Amino acid sequence: MKLARAIHFDESDSRVFHNPARTGEWCISGGFEFSNWGEADLVGKARQAFANGWMGCETYGRVSFVAVTQIEPQEHDAIAGLLARHFVEIYGAPSLDAAHAVAMEEINQMAELCADHGPNTLLTVARELTEAGVKETYRVIEPQEADMNQFAVHGSLDEPHQH
Repeated sequence: MKLARAIHFDESDSRVFHNPARTGEWCISGGFEFSNWGEADLVGKARQAFANGWMGCETYGRVSFVAVTQIEPQEHDAIAGLLARHFVEIYGAPSLDAAHAVAMEEINQMAELCADHGPNTLLTVARELTEAGVKETYRVIEPQEADMNQFAVHGSLDEPHQH
């Protein structure tokens, strides 16, 4: 099974999200967080999390890019447990069992999104608020397309000249 991990190319996520996801943590869409939001909620960093953020399954922080990778069964089970506990503690799910079923749905939705993509394929999410609720669209950046020139790179690779 494939899932996606948070990836950072620069420090921008630490500036645009209240709580940035940790590099390498497993991620899901996390669109459920916005299910009761309206236009008034979409301001500042909260708007950025809504518009472009994947949700990390350990920090519950947000990240702009995720990379598709293979997930081991024990890792899958561990993040299902973390998400279930999050649903009980933060969203008031009635029990861990009930929350576990919802966590599995979220993970399976993400796995389905990742299934047809090779390792290191990058994914982005874009959300908008519509009359029918939150609409998510995804962008796929194949590994060969993911030229580092697309991303902010700081510093210089030039060697100092020696005379």
